[in-house]
Amino acid sequence: MPPRDHGGQGPLARLGHFTVRRSRAILLAAVALLLGLGAYGAGAQDDLDLARWDAPGTESVAVQETLRDEFGTGNPNLALLVTAARGDIDSPRVAAAGRDLARELAAHPMVTDVTSYWPGRDAALRSRDGDRALVLARLEGDATETRRELADLSPELTRTTDDVTVTVGGQEEVSRQVSEQAAEDFLTAEAIILPTVLLLLILIYRRTVAALLTVGTGLLSVLGTLAGLRLLAQVTEVSAFAANLALVLGLGLGLDYGLFLINRYREERTAGRPREDAVTAAVATAGRTIVFSGATVAVSLATLLVFPFFFLASFAYAGILVVLTAVVSAVVVLPAALARLGHRVERPHPPAATGRFWHRTAHRVMRRPLAAGGAALALLLLAASPLLGLRFGLPDQRTLPEGTSSRVASETIRDHFAAEPTDTLFVVPTGTAADVPALAAELSRVPGVFHVVSAAGTHRDGALAAGPGPGSSALTSPGGATRLSVVPTQRAMDGDVPGLVADVRAIAAPHGAEVGGYPAETTDFRATLLDRLPLVAALILLVTCAVLFLLTGSVLLPLKATLLNLLSLSVMFGALVWIFQDGNLSGLLGFTPTGSIEPSVPVLMFCVTYGLSMDYEVFLLSRIKEEHDRTGDTPRAVADGIRRTAPLITAAAGILALTFAVYATSGVVFLKELGVGAALVIATDATLVRLVLLPATMRLAGRANWWAPAPLARLHARLGLRENAAPAPAAPGTPPDDGVLRREYV
Repeated sequence: MPPRDHGGQGPLARLGHFTVRRSRAILLAAVALLLGLGAYGAGAQDDLDLARWDAPGTESVAVQETLRDEFGTGNPNLALLVTAARGDIDSPRVAAAGRDLARELAAHPMVTDVTSYWPGRDAALRSRDGDRALVLARLEGDATETRRELADLSPELTRTTDDVTVTVGGQEEVSRQVSEQAAEDFLTAEAIILPTVLLLLILIYRRTVAALLTVGTGLLSVLGTLAGLRLLAQVTEVSAFAANLALVLGLGLGLDYGLFLINRYREERTAGRPREDAVTAAVATAGRTIVFSGATVAVSLATLLVFPFFFLASFAYAGILVVLTAVVSAVVVLPAALARLGHRVERPHPPAATGRFWHRTAHRVMRRPLAAGGAALALLLLAASPLLGLRFGLPDQRTLPEGTSSRVASETIRDHFAAEPTDTLFVVPTGTAADVPALAAELSRVPGVFHVVSAAGTHRDGALAAGPGPGSSALTSPGGATRLSVVPTQRAMDGDVPGLVADVRAIAAPHGAEVGGYPAETTDFRATLLDRLPLVAALILLVTCAVLFLLTGSVLLPLKATLLNLLSLSVMFGALVWIFQDGNLSGLLGFTPTGSIEPSVPVLMFCVTYGLSMDYEVFLLSRIKEEHDRTGDTPRAVADGIRRTAPLITAAAGILALTFAVYATSGVVFLKELGVGAALVIATDATLVRLVLLPATMRLAGRANWWAPAPLARLHARLGLRENAAPAPAAPGTPPDDGVLRREYV
C-alpha cells in the first residue's frame, strides 16, 4: 500500500521542508547556540533570587514596612541558642559569654536589632530548666542578601567553648539550609538521571545516535531556559528554584518530544518514504502534536502568574521558556539532524509487533467498557480517597533532614522553652488614640499568648508582670508611634497558628491596630494563595479545553480529557495526604510528617503535573483523531491509536517518572513530595487512565466523541491546525460508526 500523504502545504509541512533544505545551516546555528546558551546560562544561579513568605498588599506586609521605616526593625530572623556547659545560664561566666556574643552580633553591619536574655532576664528567652537561653537578631536585607551573608556568618557564630555551646537557628537559617540542601540534591539527582536516561534510551531505540539526539533535545531546552531566566532576572525578580524546574521539565519534555518525533520518522521510513519526505511527514504529524502538547503545558504553568508571589511567577516563566525551547528543539533542530543522520537513527531490523498487547487490551476494554472502566475508576477513587482528609499547614524546620543544625536548634527551642519568641507577633496601632496598656493587657489574655511586651512593661494573663525593661525605648519610634510584641507559647505554635493570628487581630482591630510578624505573614500568604486557587484551576481547565478543541474539533473529548486528568491528579493528592501528611512510609522515605501539607506545594504540583499528564492525552488523542480522519471508524481508530502510541507513551512516561522519582531521595520534604507525586501521576495517567478509562469512555460515547455544534465546527474549520490529508472516503455500503460498534462488540 502506498504511504499516506501527510505533507500537504500546512505550516508545519512547510517547516519540515525548510529544515530538510537548510539542515546544515540549522545544525551549525544550533551548535553555536548550544555553546552560547551554555556559557550564559551557567551563571544563571548567581542572578536569581530567593523569596520569603510575603503576600503583597496584606496587613502583615504593611506592618513589616512600618516596623522597617519607623522602628528600624522587623522579624527576628536569626536565633542563637546558647547552652551552658556547666551550671546554668545565670552563672557569671555563661552570662558574660552571652553578653559578649550579643555585642559581637550587634557589631555586624547587616544586623539592625539584637535582643538577648541577659539584660532584662526575659522569661521568654530562657529555657524551663535554665540551661539554655536565646540571642535574637534581625539580619537586614532581602532573602538573597541575608542568606548569602549567613553562609559565612553562621559558621563563625557556631562554636563550643569551655562555658557555652552556640547553635544557629531562626527562620532565615532554616530557609538558607533548605535552599542549600535543595541545590545539592538537584545536582546529585541530575548526575544520576542523565546517564540513566541515556542508557534507557539506547535500550529503547537500539541506536546510540537516536538516544544522543533525544537527550540533546532536552539539554538544548534546559540551557535555553536557564539563559532565558538569567535574562529575565535583569528586569524582574526570578526565584532560584525556577532553575530547578527548568532542569526537570526541560529534560522531561525534551525526551517526550524527541521520542515522539523520532518514532514517527521511523514509522514513515518503514512505510517506504524517502528520508527527506519522512522528516517532513514527521514534522507535519508528530510536530503538530508536539505544538499542541507544548501549548497545554505552557498554559498550565502560565496560570501561576495569577498569584502575586514572584517565586510562583518564576515557575511560570520557567514553564513557558521550557515549552518554547523544547518545541523549537523538537520541530526545528531535531528534524535537521534527522535529515543528516537519519540513516543512523532508523531501526536496525524490521519492527516487531510490539503494539499487539496494547491493541488486544484496547479491544478487550471496548468489548466490556462498563466493567473495565468501572473497575479502573473504583481503584483510582480508592487511591484518591485520602484527599478528603487534606489539611493545609505552615512550613517549619521539619522540611529539613534530622540532624541539620537549624532543625536541631528549632526543635531544642520547641522542646525546652515555654515560649516561641522567634515567632513573635507585632501589633502596631495606626493612630495615636490607642490605649497601649489596655491593649497589651487584653492581648495577654488571648489563649496561646505567653506575654505581651510594650513600652508600658510586660503583661501576662491580663496583668502587668514587670515594668519597662532595658529595651523598652525601642518599642516607641522617634515619631511617637508604638508597637507591642506578642510572644506566643510553644503549644500555640504547634497548633492552629492561623487561629491564633485571627484571635490577636480580632482584639487589635477595634483599637485601630494592625498585626504582623512571621506567623501573620505565613497566614496571609496561605489565605492569598487559597483565595486565588479557584481562579487558577478554572483558567487551566478552560484554556486547555480550548486547546484540545482546536486539536480535535470535538466538544466532548476535551471535557473527558479534563475529567480524566483531574482523576489522575486526585490520586496524586491522595497519595500526598496518605504519605506526607499522615506519615505512612515516612521511615522508608526518610522524613518527619507534620500532619499537614504546605499549600504552595500542591498548587505548583497541580500546574506542573496537569500539563505533563495532558501531554500524553494530546499524543494519544492526536493519533486517534488521525486514524479516525482516515477511516471514519471510532473503535478501530482507538485501537490503532493505542497500538501505535502506547509503547512509546509507556517508555516516555517510565523515563519521566524515573526522572521525578529520583527526587524522592532528597533531604528536603517538598522535593520528596514533588518527586513522589509527579512520578505517581505520570504512571497512573499512562496506564489505567490512558489505556483503560480512555478507550472505555470513547467506546461508550461512540459517534458523540466527534460532535461539535455547527458554530464551533465552523470555528474549528477556520482555526484548527490541520496537517493531514483529508480522510479517505468510506467504501460504498460501509456501516456508520454505531454499526461498527454493533458488529464488533455486541
